[in-house]
Amino acid sequence: MRVLLVDDEALALDRLTALFANVDGAVVVGQATTGEEALDAITRLQPDLVILDIQMPGRNGLRTAADIMVEPRPEIVFVTAHEHYAPDAFDVDAADYVLKPIRFDRLRQAVERARRRRAMREQAERADVLAEQVQNMRTNAAEARDDAAFWVPERHGQRRVPLDTINWIEAARDYVLLHTEMRSHMLRTTMSALEEKLAGSGLIRVHRSAFVRPERVTEVRRANRSIALILADGAEVQVGPSYSGVVDAALGLA
Repeated sequence: MRVLLVDDEALALDRLTALFANVDGAVVVGQATTGEEALDAITRLQPDLVILDIQMPGRNGLRTAADIMVEPRPEIVFVTAHEHYAPDAFDVDAADYVLKPIRFDRLRQAVERARRRRAMREQAERADVLAEQVQNMRTNAAEARDDAAFWVPERHGQRRVPLDTINWIEAARDYVLLHTEMRSHMLRTTMSALEEKLAGSGLIRVHRSAFVRPERVTEVRRANRSIALILADGAEVQVGPSYSGVVDAALGLA
């Protein structure tokens, strides 16, 4: 996957470059420090993925993404230190939204999500509405129960996110991020309210700031007294000390 890095801070670009050196199948083909430079580089380099900082002088990241006219359009992963931009970011159909400081596992997860989205888009071009049919099947399966979904606010309304499409959930200050296979959604709620909502959903609480769907866990890493769950999409989720017994039981390790 060909990647373009866009950030107005040299240190941020250096850190992203270092992180991408360890992301399999991704190669950084260019950098830009402004929205104008980014649009020019996208036209010239035709990247598959653009890692785009939201807060930049002049043309910010959101406006830059909205002004991309090339086809095929690259996948966009926004990075920022402020979570309140998330609704606007997902309105431009971003693959992911990663908060600074960027963790390697979250970056890798975002890249893998962008890779899957691009592959599905290419398949859809060959097979018309394949991706739409898959989503409709998931939606129809969840409609048996009225409470089997979250309604996530968006700029022009609300989006229904079925519970059975959510792989894991993490707290993000006053919000939570609902991570599905194809994208993330931001919802303003509390973890205690989530715990009540998710009862019987298959998602289990593994940390005071995280829920995980056990069948998405592919590896359990133990080091000293810490436990980390590795998910199928590459995300790494820490297990809180008081939740280790619940996790072992859910995974059949007890």
